[in-house]
Amino acid sequence: MWKRKDLKVKAKKVVKKNYWTAIIVCFIIALFTGEFGASTIGIWQMDDSIDPNYVMKQENIVVNNEEAQEKIDDAKQDEEELNKKKSSLNDIQLKLLETVEASVNNITKPLKYILRIWDAIELFGLKETGLGIGLILISLIAIAYLILLAVPLTVAGKRYFLKAREEENTKMGVMKETFKKGNWKNVVIIMFFKNLYNLLWFFTIIGGFIKLYEYRMIPYILADNPKIEKKEAFRLSKEMMRNNKWKTFILDFSFILWCILSFFTFGILNILYVNPYIAATTAELYVTLKNGNKEEDENKAIQEENEE
Repeated sequence: MWKRKDLKVKAKKVVKKNYWTAIIVCFIIALFTGEFGASTIGIWQMDDSIDPNYVMKQENIVVNNEEAQEKIDDAKQDEEELNKKKSSLNDIQLKLLETVEASVNNITKPLKYILRIWDAIELFGLKETGLGIGLILISLIAIAYLILLAVPLTVAGKRYFLKAREEENTKMGVMKETFKKGNWKNVVIIMFFKNLYNLLWFFTIIGGFIKLYEYRMIPYILADNPKIEKKEAFRLSKEMMRNNKWKTFILDFSFILWCILSFFTFGILNILYVNPYIAATTAELYVTLKNGNKEEDENKAIQEENEE
């Protein structure tokens, strides 16, 4: 039975032994993939389309008739009501809300450019065909970038932290294993299906969060063994997370005070400590669950031999 405190103690040692390289790895991943969304905005996240009021903010472009103006006015009214509710919160509650929003945005980032396509459909409804087509093209390019480069880079980052726990001053070069020809293709395919399944399960809302944690170890499994078969990766993650989903959620939530504190430093604390700390802690969780499964398999084998 693993404990949060033990994982965090080990993670702190890993970060201490690889401090500056760990910071650089996390910063690169945050910048180019949107991971650690509370600390920086990725280069592919500019003009964030996950904002449901994206079209409203283009009012000077899209308003060309009475129907369009009515839709914009309705969106503005919803935005005003939301702002009123936020204004009633104290500073701590507001920081907590912003932290949760950033975390949810990070978790659901595979949905980001699907939502942008919905923005484009709304533009078609406002008779802005040219702008809608342009938005769809941007979305398709962003989706390709996400699938082919950004997601494998997050797996490579997890590989770094798995290796960093084994030796001091681990080099960033260990990440390139993910991008070797055969490995990269396999990582892309398996992560595509992971994100696709998460997307579909999120339509059930509760099922989405359950599957989010059930598939949680897949990136680490790929980081550890990029040649693994898809079926086996899903099976292993499911076994590792059995009876561990809630504990892992609590582990994630236990960093909330760090995230709130980082908001008061404009994200600098995230970059200089929190991101590597969280990444190292989750890597420790993976190794702990992996070793636990090995012990269970060995015990089952011994039990089967005794029964024979």
